[in-house]
Amino acid sequence: MGLFGKSKAPDPKEQVQEWGKKIRKEGYNLDRQINAIKREEMKVTKSLKEAAKKGDKDVCHILAKEIINSRKAVTRLYTAKANLNSVQLQMKGQLATVKVAGALSSSAEVMKSMNALF
Repeated sequence: MGLFGKSKAPDPKEQVQEWGKKIRKEGYNLDRQINAIKREEMKVTKSLKEAAKKGDKDVCHILAKEIINSRKAVTRLYTAKANLNSVQLQMKGQLATVKVAGALSSSAEVMKSMNALF
């Protein structure tokens, strides 16, 4: 907010850069979560194999469910990351549209002034 309650309109390019930075940061956080879940899945898989060798069916059943849930979570995280990338691309596309509209309006002004000369 400005000094007297009004603030200037933010530049679309700067706004897209700022939001893109935040989206990339969230994408990196999702990657970290995915890697952590995969590491845990590897540990659970190892435990599952050990329990299977011992013949613990109940433990194997619980661990198998945990592996399934972790894979579902990873799938959901990949979906969320794809949605973030989609939003980022849409923002860039809209910025390009705004730039083209600005260029067209400035060229219209030039044409108008040229016609006024003749």
